[in-house]
Amino acid sequence: MSASYMVMANISIRPAELSDLDKIVDVHTQARTAYYQAGGLQEADIDTADGAAHRRGGWARSIESGDKRALCALHTGEVAGIVAMGPPLSSNAEADTATVGELYQIHVLPTHWGQGIGSQLHATFIQYLHEAALSIGQVEAWDRNHRAQAFYFRHGWRPTGHRRQGPDHSSYIRMHLNAVTA
Repeated sequence: MSASYMVMANISIRPAELSDLDKIVDVHTQARTAYYQAGGLQEADIDTADGAAHRRGGWARSIESGDKRALCALHTGEVAGIVAMGPPLSSNAEADTATVGELYQIHVLPTHWGQGIGSQLHATFIQYLHEAALSIGQVEAWDRNHRAQAFYFRHGWRPTGHRRQGPDHSSYIRMHLNAVTA
């Protein structure tokens, strides 16, 4: 995707900038709090004292990276959603970087859920796969985040059977998407 704005309906999507970090961390924090609470985690178990700083550092690295993309969805000029993507993370050593692109995360403010922002951000990931000539998309979703799993399923993703440890005796499940048919 070029550095120019991508506009759909009342949402514009553009590359994230370091000046967006406070808003990005806020969107990420609100979204993860909502889905972890919906999955049964208690508020005290959702975050750590350094959680926001950790998220800020991760997003800053994604924004500044030459091989990752971080984008913001703006609704009436305010950051309402975010997405990060790029090559498979090092924790997934078996993924072929010549064919697999990873959707690291999509987060939308809970007050904007169901308005199509996540789908528009997802479309930027599909565009990334096509531009990079990658045939497989990969993502992980928390097994108790039924909303995210349903979202990915609607968009053609399927579980691979791979799991890794998540919070509170749960797992993250890996899903793949055939980018050729997406």
